[in-house]
Amino acid sequence: MTADELAWGRVIMLHGRIEQELTKALQRRHGLGLSEYRALGKLAATEKGVLRMQELAEAIGLNQSSVSRMVARLEDAGLTDRDPCENDRRGVYSCITKEGRKRHAETEPTYQAVLAAALDKAHADPDLTTAVAALRDV
Repeated sequence: MTADELAWGRVIMLHGRIEQELTKALQRRHGLGLSEYRALGKLAATEKGVLRMQELAEAIGLNQSSVSRMVARLEDAGLTDRDPCENDRRGVYSCITKEGRKRHAETEPTYQAVLAAALDKAHADPDLTTAVAALRDV
């Protein structure tokens, strides 16, 4: 293996471990998926709490089909609403609700604590120490 392949393998291993820890904690403690949490966070971070579905998909790294299913789950839970775009009938906006903002705020401390703990744990692994240090130096 080349040095690049080894480095990339470490990044993939680190990513997988962190995502697993976050997914388990958010689901167990809040009944919320990781992509759902991230979507609420992206929506909450905008001035009006609104993003076009395509923008939301790009922001959280999902394809259009996956983000549509995820937004449907968020809507069913009362955490977001859909709003058709007035200028482009094909466009649809996802809008965070008051309950969505509340749920994101309640969930954020769990996400932050689990992320920090998972990175600390990974930092203790000799194979991942350098990767974690590089992330934290940013």
